[in-house]
Amino acid sequence: MFYDLAIAVYDILVHLAAPFSRKPRKMMKGHWVVYELLRQQLEKDVRYIWFHAASLGEFEQGRPLIEKIRAKYPDYGILLTFFSPSGYEVRKNYRGADVVCYLPFDKPRNVKKFLDIVNPCMAFFIKYEFWKNYLDELHKRRIPVYSVSSIFRRGQVFFKWYGGTYRNVLRDFDHLFVQNERSKRYLSKIGINRATVVGDTRFDRVLQIREEAKDLPLVELFKDNTMTFVAGSSWQPDEDLFIEYFNQHPELKLIIAPHVIDENHLVEIIRKLKRPYVRYTRADEKNVRKADCLIIDCFGLLSSIYRYGEIAYIGGGFGVGIHNTLEAAVYGIPVVFGPKYQKFQEAIQLLEAKGAFSIKDYEELKTLLDRMLADEAFLHEVGMNAGNYVTGNAGATDKILSMINF
Repeated sequence: MFYDLAIAVYDILVHLAAPFSRKPRKMMKGHWVVYELLRQQLEKDVRYIWFHAASLGEFEQGRPLIEKIRAKYPDYGILLTFFSPSGYEVRKNYRGADVVCYLPFDKPRNVKKFLDIVNPCMAFFIKYEFWKNYLDELHKRRIPVYSVSSIFRRGQVFFKWYGGTYRNVLRDFDHLFVQNERSKRYLSKIGINRATVVGDTRFDRVLQIREEAKDLPLVELFKDNTMTFVAGSSWQPDEDLFIEYFNQHPELKLIIAPHVIDENHLVEIIRKLKRPYVRYTRADEKNVRKADCLIIDCFGLLSSIYRYGEIAYIGGGFGVGIHNTLEAAVYGIPVVFGPKYQKFQEAIQLLEAKGAFSIKDYEELKTLLDRMLADEAFLHEVGMNAGNYVTGNAGATDKILSMINF
């Protein structure tokens, strides 16, 4: 079968790439120890709920559900698996799960071995995770399995004339908790009616993040009650635009948290700045007060930093697509991003809610920021729209929990 062949080829390619590339090498090391790790860490008399996330973004999406189940049903164990090293390596010590490991490749032999060891009492696959052999075997073993925060589009293979095999995979789910009505309609057209529109659990997650946001005294000192523009997950084409504006507006301070933090990129940013700057890892109480631009040259702070801004810019919109808009919008501040946002439902809806703006060049950014700096009522209204959009879409986690039998 074509699917099994594709998985086997992928497995071979990862093995071949491992000696030369860090990411495949980490994945292989994780796969070699996974069964032993499971045998050692799983407790015999505990019933485990299994959550699977492809990577870090999907994990964050499923996290509110993991933590609510953990709090409400403490007798269950939690197994969390990742496909990608970028998820596993960051969250392998996550305390909300009892066991965290890689998911072995979706080969029939691996699947049976994995499920024989784990024997979960139920499973949750987050967003786009549709591993055929795992889902078929879970269904065969009558283990309830749910799709969480999934979203479906017309162009996906399930809805093509040749997508019969993949349509059958969707029938393995006991229930699909989808993000929007359109997804439910597409599923209905192919005869899948066990679907409920609950929204996106990411809204619950960003509200949780806002509650847990860190106080950052150095950022507070830097801001010093001045209008601050926070640029998150920025790339070079984004930086070319907002740095030019910043250089010409002494009344505005700038915090840049670039998506790629390496010396070459940081030097590139610094070269463009015409006003005093400081890097976060080199900042102290004295030099941070003298800077007009704060460069965040470390990871893990961005979601807390947005709270110090009056305006947020989300990078990626001049490349493959924008990054997380909700982490900024949750603080009730206007959100700005580039032209490539069409694949992101929350960006489209933020624009419709008048809580965000998309710009395609410097002139558009300048016109927008000039207005925001001059018109406080406009700035406040757009920010309020962004915040209301997030709070108004929360609650997916509770809806899911109300429909599952524990």
